[in-house]
Amino acid sequence: MTTAYRASWPGPPTGREDEPSPNPGDENAGWPERLAEAVSAADAPDTVFALSRHGRRTVVTGGTGESPGRPRDRLRYEIGSATKAFTGLLLAHLTDSGRLTGGEPAAALLGGRRPPGRTPVTLAHLVTHTAGLPALPADFYLRALPAWRTNPYARYPDARVVDAFLRHRPRRRPGTRWHYSNFGVAVLGQALGAATGTDWRDLLAGHLLTPLALHDTAPVPADGLDAVGHGKDGTGTLPAFDAGGFRAAGAVRATPHDLLTFLEAHLEPDRCPPLAGALRAVRTPVLRRGFGHRHVHTVAWFRHPTDGGPLYFHSGATLGQQAFLGFRPDTGTALAAVCTRRFRSGDPFVSTAYALLAEQ
Repeated sequence: MTTAYRASWPGPPTGREDEPSPNPGDENAGWPERLAEAVSAADAPDTVFALSRHGRRTVVTGGTGESPGRPRDRLRYEIGSATKAFTGLLLAHLTDSGRLTGGEPAAALLGGRRPPGRTPVTLAHLVTHTAGLPALPADFYLRALPAWRTNPYARYPDARVVDAFLRHRPRRRPGTRWHYSNFGVAVLGQALGAATGTDWRDLLAGHLLTPLALHDTAPVPADGLDAVGHGKDGTGTLPAFDAGGFRAAGAVRATPHDLLTFLEAHLEPDRCPPLAGALRAVRTPVLRRGFGHRHVHTVAWFRHPTDGGPLYFHSGATLGQQAFLGFRPDTGTALAAVCTRRFRSGDPFVSTAYALLAEQ
């Protein structure tokens, strides 16, 4: 069974419409049905597709599992690598406010003893995946193996992330190659903490979550508030994800309503004056790669072209949950989608969410 909601920016929906009756000319007409189809296609115990168009929200929930103890749209979901959109915005804010430049050598901030050299790895390299780092540290797999199916990242704490980075010898000069790296963004989180004297979690709360009024977003689990992840078959449950030293790359958990608020701020930066400059900055392309420079990146988002303008997005996954975040300034549309089933080959969840946003 699915339920549709609608409300105005920026707060969560206040009304429930079990049988929506769109007004003639309503540009949100048909969205409950289309989102309900996406929820069904996700084939997960819990699924939420939440869309905002010019400030009007439509949220549809459903799932193959039993109804949880609270409404599915009021649970917090693990968003995995979509956390990087938060960390990218945090760095943009710290540079926009003059606290950092982005050009700081990460090793120097983290206490490295080696001379930085002519081309050190900087904060900008880390956030753009051009630091020459692998996806994960070389010794990660050996340490994680005993908990590979439950919580592998929990076995790799902060100090080990920093130590692995300081010992790493890049094969390529920083800034010359793009390679997606959880390791790099994890190091960025550690470096931001070192540079400001404030842990990444407190930086996130003070500089992003509080100004954006994201009261149901946090990088730590909370019993009774969080959705429960499931395996590929959607049956066996999994423990809450522990990101270990990789918090900046994948620890955020949030309700669909908070995720929409986060995305709506990107559509209308002036609604949050303390972050307005950073919210504009994270739309700016900083890297183009691939044939014909077809792949475009900002410090927080993947950026794809559409007929009307750019589409910004990031997806993420933990061992038992998936998430998609995206927005389009040209149509005033934002989409947040979450589900509680582990990714499997040919999974339609992310592609369905992307297609819904791209066709607007």
